[in-house]
This record gives sequence, C-alpha cells and structure tokens, in this order.
Amino acid sequence: MTTRRIRRGGFVAALAALLAVTAAPAQADTVTDWNQNAARALFVTAAQPPQASVPHLAMVHGAVYDAVNAIDGGHEGYLLSPRIGTRSDSKEAAAAAAAHGVLLHLLPAQQQLLDSQYAASLATIPDGSPKARGVAVGEAAAKAMIVARTDDGRFGSFRFAVGLGPGEWRPVLPAFVNDPNAWLKDVEPFLIRSSSQFRSKGPLPLDSRRYAREFEEVKSVGSATSTTRSEDQTRAARYWAENPPATWNRIFQTLSAQQGLSLVDNARFFAMLYMTAADGLISVWDDKAHWSFWRPITAIREADTDGNQRTEPDTGWLPLIATPPYPDHPSAHLGLSGSIGKTLRGFFGTDKVAWTDTNNGGFTRSFTRISQAVEEIVGARIWAGLHFRTADEQGERIGSQVARYVGDRYFEPR
Repeated sequence: MTTRRIRRGGFVAALAALLAVTAAPAQADTVTDWNQNAARALFVTAAQPPQASVPHLAMVHGAVYDAVNAIDGGHEGYLLSPRIGTRSDSKEAAAAAAAHGVLLHLLPAQQQLLDSQYAASLATIPDGSPKARGVAVGEAAAKAMIVARTDDGRFGSFRFAVGLGPGEWRPVLPAFVNDPNAWLKDVEPFLIRSSSQFRSKGPLPLDSRRYAREFEEVKSVGSATSTTRSEDQTRAARYWAENPPATWNRIFQTLSAQQGLSLVDNARFFAMLYMTAADGLISVWDDKAHWSFWRPITAIREADTDGNQRTEPDTGWLPLIATPPYPDHPSAHLGLSGSIGKTLRGFFGTDKVAWTDTNNGGFTRSFTRISQAVEEIVGARIWAGLHFRTADEQGERIGSQVARYVGDRYFEPR
C-alpha cells in the first residue's frame, strides 16, 4: 500500500464556503442513521464504557465503509476488495446490512429493536436486484469484520497493577475500583502495528521542578473548592466530562450535516474516525499499564512521600470531577481526542472547521478550529482535577501519532 496522504480533490478547494455553523444541514442518510442507531444501542441501552463502545463503533463503521466502498470502488478497502459489487448495487442496502449485522453480533439482546430498525431502512429502498445485491455485499462486510475481530482480546482478564509507593497507581475515591475494562490494553489494533508502537516518554520525575509546577497547577485549579478556576473553565471541565465518545459522536453528526457529506463520504468519514480512535485508546491503555502512574488525588494527598520539597500534601483534597478507575498517564480523553482532531484535519484538509454543541448537562461550547477544541480538552482535564498536564499532552501526542500513521497508509483513493 502506498504512503500518500488522503486527498479530498475538489472538496478541499470548495471547503471555505461550507465552514459556517449556520450552513444548511444535509439530509440524513443510511450511514448517519445507522451511526445514530449504533450510538444509542452502545452508549444508552447497553451503557458500554468507551473502552468497549469505541472499538465496537470501529467494527460497525469499518464494515459499513467496506460495504459501501465495495460498490463505489473509490478507495482502498479494509477487509473487502473494492468493486466486489457493481455500481448499480444499492449502497444504502449495503450500509444498513453491514451495520445491522455487526450490531446484532455485538448486542444480541437488542435483536428486536435492531431488526425493526433494519426493516425500516430496507423499506425505503425499492425492491429488486440492486437492493438484494446491496444486502449481500453488506452481509459479506459484516461477516468479514466479525471473523477478523474474533478472539481479538476484548473482555480479557487483565487488570492494572496496584502499587503502594510514591508515584504508583492505586484505586481511589469514590469507588476504589480497578478498571474492569483494563483488558483494552490487550486488544488487537485495527490499523497500527501494535499497541506499544507509540510509547510515550512517561510521567515527570517526582523530584523535578516541572513535576512540582504541574502538581501545584492541578492542586489549585482542579480542586472541587478551587478559587482560581474561572466559571468558563468549570463549564468546559463539566462539558468534556460527559461520555467523550458520545460527545464526539454528536459533533461528527453536526459536521457531516454542515459539510454536506454524501453517503460515500460519510462511510469513510465515520470509519476513519472510529477505527483511528479505537487504536488511539488501545495505545493509551497499553501506555497506562506500562507507566501505572498515580492520579492527582493520590499525589496531592500523599505528597509528603514524593521526595519533592516543593510539594505540600492536602489530605482532604478532592477533584472537581470524580476520578476514573485507571492510572493517570497518559490521558485517555486526549488519546481519543488527539486521534479525532488529527483525523478531522486530514479529512477536511484544514483546521478551520467551526461548530457549536450542547451536551446532555446543558453545557454549550463553540469552536472555530479543530485544534481549539483539542487544546481546550488539555486544560479541561486539569481544571477537572483528573490529570497532570504531561499526561494530557502525551495522550494527545499518542492519538495524533496514531492518526498520522493511519492517514499515511489507509483509506487511500484508488
């Protein structure tokens, strides 16, 4: 496979006219419909955490991409060769069959709802051989994905090592839980070579001046009772604390509509985002297991043990947002968001993409650039009291490296 970066042809040249948030939304299509079906099924009904929902969305959208691309033939396939179908086959039927097949495999308890959604999708497509051939292509794509992801490491037994010494991670308030989804570390990546391919430089030495500066930063601005955190920083921390994949999925839907993406574009758009994001998270969980660094709540409460004369303990310190049950370094949110930001910039050919989003808690954020959102997340996880700055920055770097690797090797025009 060649190493050319993805190019969008005439789309990039015309992009400037499509960037305003007020652009007329495009009609939903089968790909965006099934993205919403999958998001509800995984995020809401199954209540899957990001460690499971992101790889599963990668499976769904990877199969949808293969199905649509097998008929369209415009780009290199993932598991299916392009043009195994013909141009007259229904891409809508193929997309619906692929998504339904993978989701039914992942969520058999939701069969009644998924079957109903599938029937509704097919009912909008005229009966005939194009529809039947499209369904066959979609079913082949779903089967190929299911076979490829069998015994891929999901739902294994790995748990993070628990330490008691300075800098070593241990379960913390409020639940004192060891991540039940730490198995993500051992999941086979979708596109990169290995989960350790982009190992970070690691946390700062506990006795360093820089560690002390980052310690004081999160201790001050990330405290539940902080007097140095601004109201806008608090709103940003709470906005980005919502389920990150669900937040980004809303944004993807908004951007797809604003930019007027076609069904073929959407198939590639969602596949690139979720397959890259899955590999970003897998890489982060591998890195977390490698470094197993303590969270700010532990570091601040036990600062008298860190050997750094510049840090002072606060045994009652609490973060603004409850701490998740896995190590600090590197940040999972930034591994996810770093991969997404880099992928979005590559897909649209520019950083100048604007949007506004309101989460389920009623917090609204607006951005004029993709990088602006990612930069805010770096700050937001500190303002939330969840990470040291180095964990955020290195998490973002891992995600960006994964996306750069994928952009150089996959989803290329034929």
